[in-house]
Amino acid sequence: MTHYNCLIVDDEIELAKMTCEYFQMFDITSVYVDNGDEAISFIEENDVDLVLLDINLGDKSGFDVCRKIREDKQIPILFISARQSDDDVLIALSIGGDDYVKKPYNLSVLLAKVKVNLKRIEQMKQAEASGLQMTQAEDNSETGGLDTPSSDVIKLDPATMSVILQNEKISLKAKEYALLQCLYEHKNTIVTKETLFDEVWGDAFFSDGTLNVHIRKLREKLENNPNEPKLIKTIWGTGYILEV
Repeated sequence: MTHYNCLIVDDEIELAKMTCEYFQMFDITSVYVDNGDEAISFIEENDVDLVLLDINLGDKSGFDVCRKIREDKQIPILFISARQSDDDVLIALSIGGDDYVKKPYNLSVLLAKVKVNLKRIEQMKQAEASGLQMTQAEDNSETGGLDTPSSDVIKLDPATMSVILQNEKISLKAKEYALLQCLYEHKNTIVTKETLFDEVWGDAFFSDGTLNVHIRKLREKLENNPNEPKLIKTIWGTGYILEV
């Protein structure tokens, strides 16, 4: 099984080829296909870190491809599309997309986004290799709980891209985990939207809609009542705060 950093799925072959060549200049191993069926087959037969996925493909919608990938893989999926409507962005993010880049895109900006995701993937792999999963002692502790102070209500597990919340393990998607990790690193302090865009998406000038969708998804997984959040609170006009 061959390993690639990035798979580009786009029926604009010249653009896909140019993007691949640009990424290769920065040591990001990349390959492209021009239809959905080929993309699904390629992912099944190869080890891929990240997917750049167009919506308008010849044989099927990029939305369909995303849903298929999400059946058994949590690799980051960044949509790249000329479709500009907010509805398309919300659909892409709601079905499992991690980001939405509108065409025509700037190659250097797209590269920055890809690098942010690949860096987090590498950190997770290193954590797994170093055995930073929950230790056997934690699993078998007399209390059956976590080896953390009682004041800590959550614990991040980078090796499995999940969070332990009140002794329950909850799996997250790549961008959800990255967002929660950023909030956790600044827990109990306000994190501005600009900081989240920069640290999680690699772009300080991004749309509020993308951030709002991911915050909502985190709340649905972590909060007892997402409409009245106790953990991830909105600081209107500024950003968010994780209170633990």
